[in-house]
Parts: sequence; C-alpha cells; structure tokens
Amino acid sequence: MKKLLSFIMSLILLIGVAGCTSTNEIVFADAQWDSIQFHNAVAGFIAVEAFDYDKWSELSATTPATHLGLINGEIDVHMEEWADNIPSYADDLEAGEFVELGINFDDNFQGLYVPRYVIEGDAERGIEPMAPNLKTVEDLKDYAHIFPDEDDSSKGRIYGAIPGWEVDEILRRKVEYMKLDEQFVYFNPGSEFGLASAFTNAYENGEAIVGYYWEPTWLMGLYDFVLLEDEPFTTVEDFQAGKTEMPPMDIRIAVSNDFYERDPEFSEFLSNYYSTSALISEALAYTQEHNVDFTETAKWYLRENDSMIDEWLDSERAQMVRDALAR
Repeated sequence: MKKLLSFIMSLILLIGVAGCTSTNEIVFADAQWDSIQFHNAVAGFIAVEAFDYDKWSELSATTPATHLGLINGEIDVHMEEWADNIPSYADDLEAGEFVELGINFDDNFQGLYVPRYVIEGDAERGIEPMAPNLKTVEDLKDYAHIFPDEDDSSKGRIYGAIPGWEVDEILRRKVEYMKLDEQFVYFNPGSEFGLASAFTNAYENGEAIVGYYWEPTWLMGLYDFVLLEDEPFTTVEDFQAGKTEMPPMDIRIAVSNDFYERDPEFSEFLSNYYSTSALISEALAYTQEHNVDFTETAKWYLRENDSMIDEWLDSERAQMVRDALAR
C-alpha cells in the first residue's frame, strides 16, 4: 500500500513540475499556508541572489504529499516540516529517506486568546480593563458575562477551532472537562475566515472576545492578543483529552537526499536558518497591511532583520544579499 501511494503521489507531483523545472532551479514545498510561503520567499530570494540559481518555485500539495515529494526528490526543500503531524516522519528520518537540517522555529503556540485590552485596558482607546484578573483558562469561569453569546445571553461564548481540525475536538473535550460548558457556549466559527473575521471585528471595535487561535499568523502580528495559561503539558493522552495546554512543536527544515548531495552549500545555509513565531507573525502582518506578495515581504524582512543575514551566510554571500536588497 505504501509503495502504491508513493507511486500515485509521485505521478501527481511530477505532473505539477513537468515542463517548468530546470537544472538550475530550486523547488520548495508549499503545504498551502502563509508562513511556509513566506519562508520559501526568503530562502528563494537568497537562492537566486547569493547561490546563482536562475529561479525558485513552489510545489503546492497537502502536508503528507509534500513530505512524500521530499522523499521522492520532486521537492528539494521543505521549510516547515510539522513532524508531529506526519505519522511516518520519525521512521522516514531514521531510514534515511531525507535529510533534516535544523529547526526553523519552536514557539508556535496555540490555545484560547483574548485581546490584551480585555485584561489591561487601553488608555489610548479609552478602554477600561474588563477582566483584570483573567490569566488562565480556568479564570474564564469568573468572566462569562464579559463574553456574552449572541444567541443565549445567559452564557458566554468561546469561539472554537475550525471544523475538521483535530484541535476542534480537543477544545470541545477541554470545555467539557473544565466544566466551562456550564457557563459558555462553544461556538463553531465555520471557517478560518469566519474565525479571523470574528477576532478582527471584535478587536477593531474594542469588544471582548475569547477563542481559539494560533501562532504564527498575520492576525497575531497585527493585533495584541494574550494566550491564556493552561495546565502544563504532561502526556499526549492528557493533551488530547483537553486536560493540558497545547505544547509547541519543533518545526523542521528538511531537504531531499539528492538535493543535499547536489548543493551542500545551500544546505549549510538552511542549517543556519531560524526564525520565531513573533517575527513570522510580524512579517505576515506586513503582507496583510501593505497588500504585497511574499517576495516583497521577504525583502522587507531581511532589511528589518539584517543581523540574521550574517548568522545564516558567509561574508561574501551576505554582501551579495545586501547588494540585491539595495537595488
């Protein structure tokens, strides 16, 4: 079955890249979310300006398909391998199916968030603190009236995760386990757009809202939200039962075996590459605010974080990147 799936995915990936690749092109995995596309643009810009690649491209597919594409060599570089979400990752790595180069970022938090002004107020906007002692998820029990549900005013509303995401089921268990369902309605936002719109509208109107979100995202870069504390992580079983916080993952950078042998210098650059959720969220917010593509954001990001260039590259290549940014 594994060989059959591998063959099918190889055909799909080959169709995606047939006729558009060259011997001097680098192909990045696009698992179809903003942050990986941003990292592809940063690394792609450096590939062209400092490593003599003619161009870079992205191959878009699901998380399992991009991982398989890396193994099969249709994808050269994967800037965001969410290893904990790929059941075969550890076995594939141990079997030498690909090369892991390092950790891109490891502070990708998620959970229940509220705007900071809900807790601390915002003097500039004339907002008084609404829940000054709100610190943990457990504390929500004291503030249900601050977050009224539109359909049942006797209860508060917690905006849940996206239907179909595993975390949605975990949050439902958390609400039940902590008995928050006695005072709150767990509200289904319907989609990622619906959830983002709810947070955006509440924030811009200075209203109270509590709900699920995650980092890095443009929303967390654009606005000031606070992640409510939860019970420390213990075991996967307790986490899935909704009893603990949602632990961050190590988001890995990996390359295909063929690419690692073909370009050890670019692989070395990738082994030095790193970022943080805060920096990524800031970059995604820049994209959103200025309505630019990720290539323009990558240039802005490199100018804003100039010291990183020296940490990633040798002096000659670092100067090549700076010269390109100055053009």
